[in-house]
Amino acid sequence: MTDDRSRRRRLRFATEVLVLQLVVVVAVVILTSAVFVRIEVTRLERAAEGTALAIAQSVAAQDDLRTQVTRLSVDGTDLDPTDLADGPVQQAALDARRRTGALFVVVTDDRGIRLAHPDADRIGAMVSTSPDAALSGRESVSWARGTLGESARAKVPVYGTGAGGAGAGRASRPVVGEVSVGFARDRVYDTLVEDSVPVVGAGLVAVLLAVIASVLIRRRLVRLTLGVQPEELVTLVQNQRAVLGGVGEGVIAVSPSGTVTVCNAEAARLLALTRPVGRAVTDLDLPDALAAMLDRAASTPASATVVAGPQVLLVDVRSVFRDGLDLGRVAVLRDRTDVEALSRRLDAVGSLTQALRAQRHEFANRLHAIAGLLDVGETARARAYLADVQERGPLRYPVQHADRLTEPFLQAFLGAKGVEAAERGVLLRIGPETLVQGTITEPGDVTTVLGNLVDNAVTAALSGAGASPDQQQPWVEVEVLDDGTTLHLSVVDSGPGVPGELDLFARRSPGPRAAGADDGGSADPGQVHGLGIGLPLSREIARRNGGDVWLADPGGPGGPGDGRGDDTTHGAVFCARLEGAVG
Repeated sequence: MTDDRSRRRRLRFATEVLVLQLVVVVAVVILTSAVFVRIEVTRLERAAEGTALAIAQSVAAQDDLRTQVTRLSVDGTDLDPTDLADGPVQQAALDARRRTGALFVVVTDDRGIRLAHPDADRIGAMVSTSPDAALSGRESVSWARGTLGESARAKVPVYGTGAGGAGAGRASRPVVGEVSVGFARDRVYDTLVEDSVPVVGAGLVAVLLAVIASVLIRRRLVRLTLGVQPEELVTLVQNQRAVLGGVGEGVIAVSPSGTVTVCNAEAARLLALTRPVGRAVTDLDLPDALAAMLDRAASTPASATVVAGPQVLLVDVRSVFRDGLDLGRVAVLRDRTDVEALSRRLDAVGSLTQALRAQRHEFANRLHAIAGLLDVGETARARAYLADVQERGPLRYPVQHADRLTEPFLQAFLGAKGVEAAERGVLLRIGPETLVQGTITEPGDVTTVLGNLVDNAVTAALSGAGASPDQQQPWVEVEVLDDGTTLHLSVVDSGPGVPGELDLFARRSPGPRAAGADDGGSADPGQVHGLGIGLPLSREIARRNGGDVWLADPGGPGGPGDGRGDDTTHGAVFCARLEGAVG
């Protein structure tokens, strides 16, 4: 039954090819015939106009006719229609009409009054079409409708035989009338059908040849498609589904046996693969999460965020079926690296905005407080209040030594971070080496890098809290120093430090994000640095402009202390260099 359905399906396709070929041939024949008919009609019309003009010129050149028209065109001459119907002008016109087969040969005087007409009853009347062109000395051809119907007609002037004699030029002779000759439309097109017979015959022969060729092609097509193997049909369907479902994005398709059958250029770029088609998934260097999704036997669709090298990818995996047959799984990869970076920058900007709003409100409150103290004469208390503001900054941020940092952007940003850290029980303080004389010109890069380092440090400080009964409050210290357009950052925490064998800047797939954490969860509950993509992302942002982010000191018990002259141990020390961040 399956073979019968496949054969009928292929026959329908072959029939469509046959019909398409016939339609194309018939359309070409019809178009060619229409062009020929149009060209032939134009040729016949031009020939009829030329013939009418030649006959009119011949009749107008007859000396006897010119003499009679000259005599009849003299002012005051009595025109008797009865005499004109039997006169020499009418006879000359009728003779010309009989010889040439024209529809009419009409002769008028210099006023447009008919001197000769096929219908004798119309002699002596004004012509139905304007004689002005001919009476002004111009020859004209046209298609027009007169008393005898539509015709191709020519009008030429009749020159008199007066001054200058017979041999005088036309310019010296007056126009005494006109000759109008016309050919009926039926007479013009009477050879069109006869001329079209060869074209129609050739078109029918062409259609017949096209039918024969189409039938032969159809038979050959049927014979060729019968040789297609089922495996090739599966690959064809799978390739089609993959391409249609992943245009413009990375697409990788895997057969039910686990072999890669499709991998477009974008997928190879995102996953850093070289010639993956035909290889097993287990033989490729794929992220563990992606490999597991592609190897999964279940048909349930799956979506996940996967880190592959320097890229953060959103992966959608779907199973492909056709007529109940499992064709494998297809993964669509979308690059979200820039989106992740932008999200982190927006988070930092949001925190900064809230801090600036609170700073404005608090600053106004403090100005009111100072003004009130001065109004009541409490100058000493006002001075003490101003000293406290100088110590802690214009806003009562829980940031120790906030007066060491005067750059507005960094002051507000670190103030906001200080509020977040204080809510988690961590003290944020500004180091003694802090000195920023310039102005931040790249706030997005600064907030992303510095924000990630501070968040990591806060999490690390909390992980080391409670290690000993006499341990002080967890703390994080930040030092910021500018050198020309370069901004140097240093972040140290009171945590347990970083194990020497841990690669902090390796990409890891993000999991559920904890508040203030780097970027995700970790299978190791004791690990606090390098949980996700925050540190690698910070390093990449810094390196774009020639800077860098690195681990200066892993820290830990037995370390050199916090650098302030006491014996307090410290955790990891991270440093960053941002080029072009200060102006």
